[in-house]
Amino acid sequence: MNIAVIGTGYVGLVTGLCLAQVGHYVTCIDIDTNKIDQLQKGHSPIYEEGLDKLLRENRQQKRIEFTTDYDMGLADKQMILLAVGTPQKNDGSADLGALFSACRAIAEHLSTDVIVVTKSTVPIGTNERIQDYIKQHAVNNNAVSVVSVPEFLRQGSAVQDTFHGDRIVIGGENTEAVETVAEVYQPFNIPIIKTDLRSAEMIKYASNAFLAAKISFINEVANLCERAGANIDDVSRGVGMDKRIGNHFLKAGTGYGGSCFPKDLSAIIAYGRKVEQPLSILECVQRVNEKQMDILAGKVSKRFRGLKGITIAVLGLSFKPNTDDMRNAPSIPLIQKLIENGANINAFDPAATETAKTLLSDKVFYYETIDGALKGADCSIIITDWKEIIDYPIKLFKKHLARPIIFDGRNCFSLKIMKENGMEYYSIGRPAIFPIS
Repeated sequence: MNIAVIGTGYVGLVTGLCLAQVGHYVTCIDIDTNKIDQLQKGHSPIYEEGLDKLLRENRQQKRIEFTTDYDMGLADKQMILLAVGTPQKNDGSADLGALFSACRAIAEHLSTDVIVVTKSTVPIGTNERIQDYIKQHAVNNNAVSVVSVPEFLRQGSAVQDTFHGDRIVIGGENTEAVETVAEVYQPFNIPIIKTDLRSAEMIKYASNAFLAAKISFINEVANLCERAGANIDDVSRGVGMDKRIGNHFLKAGTGYGGSCFPKDLSAIIAYGRKVEQPLSILECVQRVNEKQMDILAGKVSKRFRGLKGITIAVLGLSFKPNTDDMRNAPSIPLIQKLIENGANINAFDPAATETAKTLLSDKVFYYETIDGALKGADCSIIITDWKEIIDYPIKLFKKHLARPIIFDGRNCFSLKIMKENGMEYYSIGRPAIFPIS
């Protein structure tokens, strides 16, 4: 099928390339000329495992192309996927400005009957508005059917998730359009759930809200474990073995971040207020997460009786490993607080350094290696559990740090190993380890 994808961010680019990989012909459209220039040259503007290989293969097979020209991009397309950003506004609701700009472009350049598939995460009722908007602004009298296919991709494993996801949700009011979209996704061989538009929109928000709730729940329990002298690793394992609960998203840490959970939680809470159905549990989930991001700064300040003049090696800047995405990363408020209280920051991240430079204070010093970031620092804080950090030899922490002190926001290391290596070690929800004097 001939498909257009509007938007070349994480969702749009990954979806477009994966659809091309299973045999469709895809044109990706974006108003960002720099992104399109990079893609036309065969370079991905985002860091995502497996994406460069897909880009190379499908350009060679001529199954994918990139353009800023809507006339060319939408010509003779049977399906158009909307994958533009829906960022959070100050009141927590979703900003749909870019989405409806794309809808306006569709209306003005449409020349054939088409199915519009919304991949962007949108508030309940938005797809009905999209249908009406395109119809209202259409230059030609072509039939348009809007279908919702929310994405469930995890950054860092988005390609894997596309080909091996748990389910594909397809929501629509036009049965024929829903069946056509199902046929497009059939080659992925993933269970398909067909529903109405509003239920599809709600499935996306409810899924992310529930996962965020699990994270905040286990972090609350972790903080209680520290007061009670329990070990959150054992507690999480014991709780997660209950099949009714499951062991996913039960790892204590510095809280959730990224482009989805914070934004989607705010959006569904805002929608609840709008329809006079407050979501009290989710409001608490937000507050717990915001509080959790302060935990490590508090531990460091308590240990050193203040932060002024302390040099800290921060390892990991992206909100999770295997991505360069810094949106709502816990490293941002942490580093800001450390600097405000007088600390000096050395930072390392395998992929997110260039992005971090645009978001963090110019007082941060960046290093290309873990060795460089650690050298001479008074302690290290681990924010992102990159494999490079987890596999880094403990003896090198001792060698390069001025003092063998680690604050671990992702519980990367076992207490036993820290003890055997004579480290002073503070993690989340576990007893502190002190070197034997």
